[in-house]
Amino acid sequence: MAIKPYDPVNTLAYLRGQLNRLAEPGYFPSVFEEDSDIATSLWRPSVDVKEDDNNYIFLADLPGVNPKDIDVSVEDGALTIKGERKTESKEEKEGYRRIERSHGNFYRRFSLPDTADTGKVTAETNNGVLEIKIPKTAGKKAQKVKIRARAKT
Repeated sequence: MAIKPYDPVNTLAYLRGQLNRLAEPGYFPSVFEEDSDIATSLWRPSVDVKEDDNNYIFLADLPGVNPKDIDVSVEDGALTIKGERKTESKEEKEGYRRIERSHGNFYRRFSLPDTADTGKVTAETNNGVLEIKIPKTAGKKAQKVKIRARAKT
């Protein structure tokens, strides 16, 4: 077996070629095609996670998703948001009519801290935003630990 010297330029050229392949038409057809504005099952809703003194708050962006198609559950210290997004696009111009339909499932899962009171979770939607509130349990507050400097020996 012949020993080849390491050539970092060759490695970078190989990686560049692999990345360029990702952008080729047809590699991810529903993502990179310019003419398609239809959502696909590759969609994952954005979720903001906040915390105040009394609650953990999750805000999921779910525009156009019917609340009946959303399932929120808490099990084994984890919050799960899943559901189905159905979209339809219609375009009618002189001489033709185009209707495209797509649907796809989405799934997000978040680990919850021990201080989450999973028995009192509430969820509501408003203008395409799902808000989930999980109260904190009383008595299980975070404790600040003081750091001491060790004396030099």
